[in-house]
Amino acid sequence: MATSCPILGTGGTSGPKTSQNETELRSAPACLRPLGLCFSGKSGDSAAGILAEKDVQVPFNPYGRTKLAVEHMLGDLAQASGLRTVIFRYFNAAGADPDREFGEDHQPETHLIPLVLDAASGRRAAIKIFGADYPTPDGACIRDYIHVADLADAPVRGPEHLLGGGAPLTLNLGSGAGHSVRAVIDTAQAVTGQTIPVIEGKRRPGDPPRLVSGSERASELLGWHAQRSDLATMIEDAWQWRETGMYED
Repeated sequence: MATSCPILGTGGTSGPKTSQNETELRSAPACLRPLGLCFSGKSGDSAAGILAEKDVQVPFNPYGRTKLAVEHMLGDLAQASGLRTVIFRYFNAAGADPDREFGEDHQPETHLIPLVLDAASGRRAAIKIFGADYPTPDGACIRDYIHVADLADAPVRGPEHLLGGGAPLTLNLGSGAGHSVRAVIDTAQAVTGQTIPVIEGKRRPGDPPRLVSGSERASELLGWHAQRSDLATMIEDAWQWRETGMYED
């Protein structure tokens, strides 16, 4: 998933700040200091449990390492300037707008659920499982999926927290429920009523067996909850959006 780190609020330049500027930033009311939001992808691994914010970050691939690097950069910037941030670590965004006004359409497509739906609709001949011998119940990788409608609520709550004088935060946004590649395929078949041909392939380098996150701290500190992130709802929303005719090959 593509991620970005927009910086919002007042103050801040791309160059070094003087000691006087730093003092002014730190002495300013909390609501007037620069604030930021970082939307970060997954950057750790949990072999059996659920990833927590305090877990040691062990990126398995360049994608995860770049996200962790941005978190470190924001930490350095906070020390230098007083920048306050909320960092959201989210996983695999999925689904579509429940009102069917927008959905997921990448060219080329690389995300699992759209690819599975391509196979269900006949746009693809089959879906390939990369690795069927992982130490998971069905041998396929397990991932956490989060509905885009649930994700959209977090960037509203983050600035409200900071503008209210809240402390900087790093929060996971996850459903707490992992689903294997096979489970995604099986659920898609049930939702669409279509048979989805499957090809088993070799493992891909950099794919950990399991990546699942909870969101207890986001719930406690921001009142954020994943409300549409059950697998069947995400796939149903994505499928129904495609049926509107707005999806393009």
